[in-house]
Formats: sequence, C-alpha cells, structure tokens
Amino acid sequence: MSTQAGATAGDGTGRRGRTAARTRRIAALLTAAAAVGTLTALPARADGTAALPPYAFDPGAQRIQGAASSADARVLEPGRTYRDTLKKDGKVYYRLDLDVKRNAYVSAVAVPKPGGKAAYGDGFRIAIQDGSGTECGYQEVNFASGDHVRPLTGYARRIVDPDASGCQDAGTYYVLVERESDAASAADDWELELQHVSEPLLSKAGPDELPDSWPSGTPAPPTGGPTVRQGGDGFHAAVSLRSGEWRADILPGQTLFWRVPVDWGQQLFATAELGSSSTGDELVGNALALGLDNPARGYVDLQTVGYSGKQATAALAPQRPVAHENRSSYETATSGMRFAGWYYLTATLSPEIAREYGDKAVPLTLRVTVRGDRKPGPGYDGDPGVFQVTADDDKAAENGLTGGGDGTDGTMVALAAGGLGLGTVLLAGLGAWTLLARRRTPAGH
Repeated sequence: MSTQAGATAGDGTGRRGRTAARTRRIAALLTAAAAVGTLTALPARADGTAALPPYAFDPGAQRIQGAASSADARVLEPGRTYRDTLKKDGKVYYRLDLDVKRNAYVSAVAVPKPGGKAAYGDGFRIAIQDGSGTECGYQEVNFASGDHVRPLTGYARRIVDPDASGCQDAGTYYVLVERESDAASAADDWELELQHVSEPLLSKAGPDELPDSWPSGTPAPPTGGPTVRQGGDGFHAAVSLRSGEWRADILPGQTLFWRVPVDWGQQLFATAELGSSSTGDELVGNALALGLDNPARGYVDLQTVGYSGKQATAALAPQRPVAHENRSSYETATSGMRFAGWYYLTATLSPEIAREYGDKAVPLTLRVTVRGDRKPGPGYDGDPGVFQVTADDDKAAENGLTGGGDGTDGTMVALAAGGLGLGTVLLAGLGAWTLLARRRTPAGH
C-alpha cells in the first residue's frame, strides 16, 4: 500500500413550485438509475467491450461559464451546484458575495474523459481570494503517481476569524480554478461540478486546540459476510453506507462513490479489497485507489495498492475524531475532519487492469467502521445545513439509499433490493413517479 500525496491545502484565517419539486424528484430517480446501471447489463462499445458509466452530475446543476478575469466573474450562490468546462492549462474565475456571519466553502470536481493519460502532478488548484488578491484558503489536488485520470475533488475556504488579519470583511471575493497539466498529458477538456456551501459561526467560542493524544489504533474490520451495496457514479449519486462489510463490482477505469454519516466525536475507518483473479498474475502498480472527501467535498486522504491477481487491500490512514478544533491543524487530513455530515468514499480501478486481466468487472469488498460515541455539536449560531447527521441520514445509511447528494432531498431510492432485478425495481419506481406526477398536474400545466 502506498500513500498518495495528492493534495495540499492552506487557510487564511404554490403549484408551480410543487410541480417543479416533483420534477426534481424524478430527476433524482433518473440519477439513481445511472448509479445502478453498473449492477445490470452495461452498454457495449463498438469493439464489444463494456462501456464505463459516465460521471453522474447533479441534474439540478446550473451551467455557468468561468471568466478569464475576476472583473467578469459570475456569482456562485450558496447552496447551489454549477457545471462548467475547464480546458488544458485553463484558468477561470467565479465571484462570491460573502458576509461575516458564515464560513464559505467552494468545491470543484474535475471530471476528465475516461481512459486519458496523466503525468505526475497533473491536477488543479482551487483558491478563494479577496479583492486585493490575498488568498483566504486553497487546495491543490493531483493524480500523484497514477498514470491514468479519474475524478479529482478539492475545495477552498474562507473562514471568519477575528484573530486573522485578512479575508475578514464582508463583500466581494473570487474563486480561482487553475488546471495544471504536463505537456504529454491528454488535452481533453475537463467537466467541472462546482458547489458553494456555507457554515454558521459558533454562538460562543469553543475549543481551538488539538488534544495531544487521540485513539489512532485501527479497529478490527467488520466480518460476517458482505451485503451488496454497489456504489454510485458521482457525488450526487453516492450510495449510503453504515458500519459493515459491503460488496460491489468495479470495472477497469471506473470510479464508484459511497457516503457515510459521521457525527461529532466519531472516527471513520475504511478498507477496500480487490478479489483474486484466475486469469493472470502480472503486477499492476497503483491498481486500486481508495479516497476520502469531507461533507464540503474537500480532499482528506487517498491510499493505493498494487494488484497481481491475489486479493489486495487499500486502507485509509487513521483519522482523528470529527471535531471543530481539527481546523486549527495545518495537516490536510486532520483539518479535513472539521465537521459532522456525509463523508464520501471513492474507489477507482486502474484501466491497466483490463490489459492484464480482461475488461470484466472485478469484485470489490468495502469494509467500513464508524467508531465512537456521538458528541454534542460545537454550538452553531444557525442551521448547520449539510454539517450535521440527522435521523433521516441514519435511515439512509441503514437502507442503502441515495438522495440529493447531501441527505436533504426527500427523494431516495433503495439500491440494494432483493427478489426482483434492480433494474426492474427502479423502472417500476420511475413509472410510479411519472404516473403520480401526471395525476397531480392539472391539464394545461
């Protein structure tokens, strides 16, 4: 197993409405359909090999065009998701209108075309700047030692801190996303999924220093046999998990997404194991990558493992319990465990596996442990939004549901179903939603 130094980060301190809501719910179901497509027959390419499912973008994302200059930047509103395109060596600006009552986080998911080549260090940098060009916070993410592309995720933040000297005024700020590419890398455009979320300040000052010691020992992994819980094809379609042993199938070149609710005071541990093969024994380096991103879609950790036909396991590094004071750390992983909510697990299988072992899906076992008693939150002065774990989130994790990507969308679809085929179950659900929408929508509307 090898650690991927794939990121660095820094801080400064009526009716129509109901009809639209039904439309959004149906769109969410369609997104779920894309997620379960990997469990049923996959479409084939012209050469007969299986085609990879595309990244499942948020269907409610608004198209936006990043500006070449900050002067022409368009606003990213909090609570919204956007889509854009980033060219090779591209550099784009967006605008934020911020107050001094909430912290701001803007994330970017860069989605290259599957199968492209990547050189060491290829990736992107995202930063929030004030009107003088001072950086409030940034993160750099890249493919590290891998030579193939996969979705990359990173975020930037602007934190309200009375002890900080910059980025503390209300007003206009800018988000800068820069793509960094080697000359030999694929020149394809990257699709971007951008999200702006905000976090309330604390009603009173809380602890801001990390404890000297913390439970860093790794617990025994769950046992008893896995339950099928196929991953989704994007953050919006991420499949919910709780502690347990889970089974999925992953194609060469594919990235699967899951999400796990982790509350204040809890720790997340996860491993991903590739099953053995009977068709070869050639070593493929960095064959499986297991990643962790936080509720604001900020990079936390990535670990890889090689594969030579025998079972092989990638394990995330132990992380501190989720705590508000973790943000005082300059270490990327510790700082990333700064709030409660949905934490995202991703697994990517190298396309090189197809060359040595064929293009069939490889069995994958995911073992997840959430350890520790839940603690009270830090005392937010307002609605925590995505930075909390609700009873609905726990239910979603128990039943293997997927929603609007942050647990707040009431439309959820069970991805692990017994008896009927998953495609049949989902199509029946889609038909029911469509019929219901028609019955509830008066003629002429």
